[in-house]
Amino acid sequence: MRNTFMARAIELSIENVRSGRGGPFGAVVVRGGEIIAEATNAVTIRNDPTAHAEILAIRAACGKLGNFELRGCEIYCSCEPCPMCLGAIYWARPERVFYANTAEDAAKIGFDDALIYREIARPNEERRIPMIQMMREASQEAFLAWAATTDKRQY
Repeated sequence: MRNTFMARAIELSIENVRSGRGGPFGAVVVRGGEIIAEATNAVTIRNDPTAHAEILAIRAACGKLGNFELRGCEIYCSCEPCPMCLGAIYWARPERVFYANTAEDAAKIGFDDALIYREIARPNEERRIPMIQMMREASQEAFLAWAATTDKRQY
């Protein structure tokens, strides 16, 4: 059964390239042996750098399930997730992720995430895009309000 789901993710990635809609990436979210959601890379057609297949599939699956978590689900990706998608996957909390192509395969065709991994390891002020903290004291009010809220939904 898993081969069927991975084959679908791969099929989506191929169709996406051949149709001219976007990059060679597809993703499928499965729960209980059923495809809950599927998506392809849509960065260029949406003018949205976050419109990766995994992100869009997670959004669609969460919407369909009415939950911000994908517990009990599996995600099938045509390629090893990038750092952004990996973060979203961890926040979504699926049971497992299967992938076909590797990050190294992606780098060979121009999708190289190595820079991002290196940048994450650098101090904020030394990054290519500097991260500069400001107004921390003022922003603490929101965190204090959250901490004091007794009926919040944890995530």
